[in-house]
Amino acid sequence: MNSRPPYLSTAWLMVVLLVPVALLNYLDRQMLAAMKSSMMADLTTIRPASAEEATWGLILGTFKWVYAIFSPLGGYFSDRSSRKKIIVVSLLVWSAVTWYTGQVHNYSELLLTRGLMGISEAFYIPAALALLTDWHEDTTRSRATGCHQMGIYLGVILGGFAGYAAETPSLGWRGAFTWCGLVGLLYAVPLMYFLQDPPASQTSTPRPGLGATVRALRQNRNFLLLVLYFTLPALAGWIIKDWMPEILRTQFKLAQGPAGMSAVLYVQIASIAGVILGGWWADRWMRTQVRGRIFVSACGMALFLPALFGIGHATTLATAIGFLILFGLGWGCFDCNNMPILSQLVEPHYRATAYGLMNLLSISCGGLADWGFGALRDAAVPLNLIFGIFAGVALLSIGVVLAIKPKPTPPA
Repeated sequence: MNSRPPYLSTAWLMVVLLVPVALLNYLDRQMLAAMKSSMMADLTTIRPASAEEATWGLILGTFKWVYAIFSPLGGYFSDRSSRKKIIVVSLLVWSAVTWYTGQVHNYSELLLTRGLMGISEAFYIPAALALLTDWHEDTTRSRATGCHQMGIYLGVILGGFAGYAAETPSLGWRGAFTWCGLVGLLYAVPLMYFLQDPPASQTSTPRPGLGATVRALRQNRNFLLLVLYFTLPALAGWIIKDWMPEILRTQFKLAQGPAGMSAVLYVQIASIAGVILGGWWADRWMRTQVRGRIFVSACGMALFLPALFGIGHATTLATAIGFLILFGLGWGCFDCNNMPILSQLVEPHYRATAYGLMNLLSISCGGLADWGFGALRDAAVPLNLIFGIFAGVALLSIGVVLAIKPKPTPPA
């Protein structure tokens, strides 16, 4: 007898529809990091003589701080209204901002677009991941989340090639932003018609107020541990995403295009392999062990230790790429299980808000990491020391996630 839920094919259709949105979500962010040299050469007001790297770090950090502040708000509205509508509107707005980024002419305008991008994109991830966990049951959640995250990794990969686009006279960095914005605006049309909220029977009816939501989450020990666990590894993750093109360019004397490609291609392909492995492994382990996803995530985190230490001590490009691949495998196992673990710890009507609060702390700290890394580089602090600290943070993270103990019967 076939026990497959009748809505499962629709549930996977939702994944297929959201993968391109996730791709655009990160493509529009990642291009900035890969096109740093071209943008700084064009927008000369970005280049104060004494703190060039810290100023660029502030541009990267501004997006994260605004994104972080608005993430809980995006999650709260996603728990109380149509997640489909929030996803579509978010895509429309950030695509328009991406288009406008191609038209800026000075530092202030660029800073403004990063802030607007942060507001518009803050509503997407909590709504999208909550919608997927609404549609998918415990036996497919890690794989569904992993497939969605694959879209993110593909966006980062494409964004890494933006350095080549910036160096192409017929396109340039302005053309790259303009065309990506237009693609997002066009894709919003079919998304509006085919994306669906789950049937009412699959979602919870209670919709508590903000105060009740915050109190419930604050009193949940496991949720607080997950927030900490979600934040600590992300410090290194943001540096890898935002600064690795520049690190490879300066350390190994590469041009902007090859540096951007090398910084993202291999680590993101490895991350795709990590979410495939981690999603399948976690869903399978959950059949016999309620902490299966936690154990898989901890295994992924264990790979961070040699990876980060190795990146900091790499003396050749090939060695650096090898350790980036190891980091990507670990990141995939970590990334595909965060929302499924959250779904074990909190009720459905709190999930988007809870994920927004996780983003608030994680990405705020990520913004500080971006700025702090730039400041440390201006102060000539060695890379091996910086990445050694990140390896120590990863070790602490393993202890944090293993302290999470979900109930044997998780929320629906």
